[in-house]
Amino acid sequence: MTVPKEMPEKWARAGAPPSWSRKKPSWGTEEERRARANDREYNEKFQYASNCIKTSKYNILTFLPVNLFEQFQEVANTYFLFLLILQLIPQISSLSWFTTIVPLVLVLTITAVKDATDDYFRHKSDNQVNNRQSQVLINGILQQEQWMNVCVGDIIKLENNQFVAADLLLLSSSEPHGLCYIETAELDGETNMKVRQAIPVTWELGDVSKLAKFDGEVICEPPNNKLDKFSGTLYWKENKFPLSNQNMLLRGCVLRNTEWCFGLVIFAGPDTKLMQNSGRTKFKRTSIDRLMNTLVLWIFGFLVCMGVILAIGNAIWEHEVGMRFQVYLPWDEAVDSAFFSGFLSFWSYIIILNTVVPISLYVSVEVIRLGHSYFINWDKKMFCTRKRTPAEARTTTLSEELGQVEYIFSDKTGTLTQNIMVFSKCSVNSRSYGDVFDVLGHKAEVGERPEPVDFSFNPLADQKFLFWDPTLLEAVKMGDPHVHEFFRLLSLCHTVMSEEKNEGELYYKAQSPDEGALVTAARNFGFVFRSRTPKTITVHELGTAVTYQLLAILDFNNIRKRMSVIVRNPEGKIRLYCKGADTILLDRLHPSTQELLNSTTDHLNEYAGEGLRTLVLAYKDLDEEHYEEWADRRLQASLAQDSREDRLASVYEEIESDMMLLGATAIEDKLQQGVPETIALLTLANIKIWVLTGDKQAPAFSLGRDGCEHWLFLQDADGRHVGGVRGHWPHRPGGAGGAQEGAGEDGGPVPHRRQRLHLPREPFLSQAHLCPGGRGWGVRPGHQWTQSGPLRLSVSQAHALEADMELEFLETACACKAVICCRVTPLQKAQVVELVKKYKKAVTLAIGDGANDVSMIKTAHIGVGISGQEGIQAVLASDYAFSQFKFLQRLLLVHGRWSYLRMCKFLCYFFYKNFAFTMVHFWFGFFCGFSAQTVYDQYFITLYNIVYTSLPVLAMGVFDQDVPEQRSMEYPKLYEPGQLNLLFNKREFFICIAQGIYTSVLLFFIPYGVFAEATRDDGTQLADYQSFAVTVATSLVIVVSVQIGLDTGYWTAINHFFIWGSVAVYFAILFAMHSNGLFDMFPNQFRFVGNAQNTLAQPTVWLTIALTTVVCILPVVAFRFLKLNLKPDLSDTVRYTQLVRKKQKAQHRCMRRVGRTGSRRSGYAFSHQEGFGELIMSGKNMRLSSLALSSFTTRSSSSWIESLRRKKSDSASSPSGGADKPLKG
Repeated sequence: MTVPKEMPEKWARAGAPPSWSRKKPSWGTEEERRARANDREYNEKFQYASNCIKTSKYNILTFLPVNLFEQFQEVANTYFLFLLILQLIPQISSLSWFTTIVPLVLVLTITAVKDATDDYFRHKSDNQVNNRQSQVLINGILQQEQWMNVCVGDIIKLENNQFVAADLLLLSSSEPHGLCYIETAELDGETNMKVRQAIPVTWELGDVSKLAKFDGEVICEPPNNKLDKFSGTLYWKENKFPLSNQNMLLRGCVLRNTEWCFGLVIFAGPDTKLMQNSGRTKFKRTSIDRLMNTLVLWIFGFLVCMGVILAIGNAIWEHEVGMRFQVYLPWDEAVDSAFFSGFLSFWSYIIILNTVVPISLYVSVEVIRLGHSYFINWDKKMFCTRKRTPAEARTTTLSEELGQVEYIFSDKTGTLTQNIMVFSKCSVNSRSYGDVFDVLGHKAEVGERPEPVDFSFNPLADQKFLFWDPTLLEAVKMGDPHVHEFFRLLSLCHTVMSEEKNEGELYYKAQSPDEGALVTAARNFGFVFRSRTPKTITVHELGTAVTYQLLAILDFNNIRKRMSVIVRNPEGKIRLYCKGADTILLDRLHPSTQELLNSTTDHLNEYAGEGLRTLVLAYKDLDEEHYEEWADRRLQASLAQDSREDRLASVYEEIESDMMLLGATAIEDKLQQGVPETIALLTLANIKIWVLTGDKQAPAFSLGRDGCEHWLFLQDADGRHVGGVRGHWPHRPGGAGGAQEGAGEDGGPVPHRRQRLHLPREPFLSQAHLCPGGRGWGVRPGHQWTQSGPLRLSVSQAHALEADMELEFLETACACKAVICCRVTPLQKAQVVELVKKYKKAVTLAIGDGANDVSMIKTAHIGVGISGQEGIQAVLASDYAFSQFKFLQRLLLVHGRWSYLRMCKFLCYFFYKNFAFTMVHFWFGFFCGFSAQTVYDQYFITLYNIVYTSLPVLAMGVFDQDVPEQRSMEYPKLYEPGQLNLLFNKREFFICIAQGIYTSVLLFFIPYGVFAEATRDDGTQLADYQSFAVTVATSLVIVVSVQIGLDTGYWTAINHFFIWGSVAVYFAILFAMHSNGLFDMFPNQFRFVGNAQNTLAQPTVWLTIALTTVVCILPVVAFRFLKLNLKPDLSDTVRYTQLVRKKQKAQHRCMRRVGRTGSRRSGYAFSHQEGFGELIMSGKNMRLSSLALSSFTTRSSSSWIESLRRKKSDSASSPSGGADKPLKG
């Protein structure tokens, strides 16, 4: 760093700034953190955040105003508050204020109780954390302090199994060399222990008296959310010492296997990295939510139009007719003209007709979604017995969108595979080990292999480790120096921690399954990693303990893709050992290894083709002088205040060159159980599956060959092989990276790359030719198709995602049924998902298990986390979580499809019943002088949506299903209506509205016509306002109850109870409101005593109700009957097939009772139809069970989906899946 001129000489030597030059950081713009040990007065000048955390939102005083303010941010709540204010104006309101305030207060109260409960638990959690006790060094004495009182610059003592109170710089510990062990499960979900180490200068500060005199000062980076990075410098005793993440204990970690340690507080409270990472996840809305918001705006516009029409009618009526009745019906004092009367009438009708957008709609939607999420949580078929992990719906707002997914973006390792690594093969000195051959020299398959290698000679061997090739162990016993050096590298070049609970019982704690598998392999072959200290590594080499001096660790990261250690052996020889990706290491080898490189490369290609994960191993001898010079440069780079990581990477690059090749390893990561079947089923549901992986092309494509050959070998819509579009790193000098895999096809100008992207979509694919080039496949036009198998188009992901190439890339990828993108970074995964969201306008789902999948999971419409071997960061960022990929088929095809079906039926019925209810007021306006008089009693208006019709529609929205779950899995084509958004769209909305308006017309005019001439039993006139209101209201309740009975496809006891119970409750409340008892208590409110009993005692009224119900329901029944017979849905066909199967089973049981007749016996029982052979050979067959439908049902049920899909594809302006259709940005 730059030293100011006025700096004293002693500080100039140390490189520390003077104390008077330190500026107080402004809030939110802190450029660097300065913390001095044991000096609270000095640190308080910077006004750093305290260690008190607050995740709660309210307190007792602020809860009511803040919560109401938040709730009225919702447009619906504000709308109903506006209506309530209008109802308080007597000149315009013909309804009592409680008709609106009761449902509004109910909704606000329910939401407030939920928010208060959530915040109470947040308060409780905050208090529990803030009041934890910690030992803080104050005035030379360790004192018990609450966490909230800990300050920056304090020195804290931690004991075993205690949580770390703040972000600490480790000063000393009970372990030798300042080591301590931590568990970071709360930070990254990883349960394996990690090691942290104090810098050597503070190792001896284990005594309280020494710590009390410690006055070092730390200058470091400002607060940030990077869990794996820290850059700072300690200034103490006129020297400066570099600090890294290995010296830090972060808040949320737990101290393990360490008696005690001391740490200096660097970041506290909200500045800690744990709290910096606790930002809110982006709120996701479903497509139905967005559509519903649009429809509500349309309905409001329709409401205004109705109000205008009725207001105009009122003005005309008052001018033409009302003027004549001023003596009997005088205007209010404020009304002085017909125009002003119409203006007031407009607002009155806005109040009366507001029930077309009921507030209960939003509450009901949330209740239904909550029920759907509980069904997912309770699903025993998505419970992993081995891990004791159930499925978890981490959000309740996306359930119906699970039934509309068109694109799935999946990680490979740990998501499709088990992420349990097994050392399978290796290449050492041009020889490949791992295959077993029979006596004829043929490679033996797994089931034909002999007994595994016997490692009984090694008492420290892992009994679970299996290896089948005995020649590798023979080479170790024979003393092959190359094999010995190979396993010596594996036992030294790693960051594994060893734990020995009992003598000879070693337990390895590895940060990755790959590393654990390699160290375990070295252990079994006689090179046992036994223990480590910060400066040594002890290995038992064939029974002999050898201690190596650890000089440096050049750690792995996603950019370097390699790891190195520099050690000094007992003879004093310095050697660098390195392992890493072949694309990185192969161009850092010494030219003398070319011959060995060629043979090892062949082995690498063979391993990758088998789907194995490969690493290349190399070493380099260093002389003392060279190493010392390099170590000085490394020290200077580590002390740099700016660009420290870049400088270190440059220094590492210097020494990791001209290395000698040792060999390569191959690790097997098997597919999870059920992955091929799941992918096949989802593909049949017309869901496109894209695999986004950081692996090479060969392992990714071998995944398709080995487990999923029916989908990963990509095809276009006509069944022709088109291939995968994969991405990998751009070219590097020396032939590494893309040049090795892509045959040099990634370079060149944009037009050339654009032409290559167009090639798979050419209408005449026979014009293309696959020609080998390097390690990949090139594309050369003008030749005949001569090779079977998929075309693998090599496109650099960096080029493909450029602004001028992304549309070409997407169009090419969409020509395939599935896509594999290889060598992609976490950011590129998110970019691919965003690209499909942007242009395809389709619902996307991303699924992964690691931290590198978080960005992809957050970008997709739906994020699914796999709780696997890589921690729970993906789960924490996800919307849904479970433990195995195979559960995805149930999540989508069963829960997702049902949720979409239920939500659509709920919305259609809800809008129907409310339009049928509200529009009656509109028709009545033409017969009451447009006076804003209501048809129904005001209590009926209040209770209609919250009592009489709420529970039946909720029951349908929560429990309904069209076909059982077994049929949903058996016929994946049932999923397609959700993808096409067929069940609830603008067209279906207008159909529901039309049905509701039709019902309202009949509900009003049939009783109106009957009552015009009808008489009671005693001959008196039947017609009066209250009798008419009771008749219309009763007809409405019965009609909507019968309608929901027709709409319900799956009857449960709850459906019966809610539907018929609601009708019974209606009659009970109706008779109660017209009873003598209520009249005696509230004579001003319940004036019409006995009206309901007298009205419903008339046969004419019941005949009117019956006639209205039949006329309203009959067209619906007729339409559905004709549709079921003439143009059935696929779900109708499946239900019909299920009934046929039941009848056939019953007939079969009856046939068993009939004895056989005749003497001829035949064993022929081959049920088949002509044409299936050709269908299977074409690759277009869906599934045998799906094709088992009768010919007429299959033809009628599937053609409509296909024709609609073609129509949608032709009319869409966004990118289509067609190979010859251009994209429009």
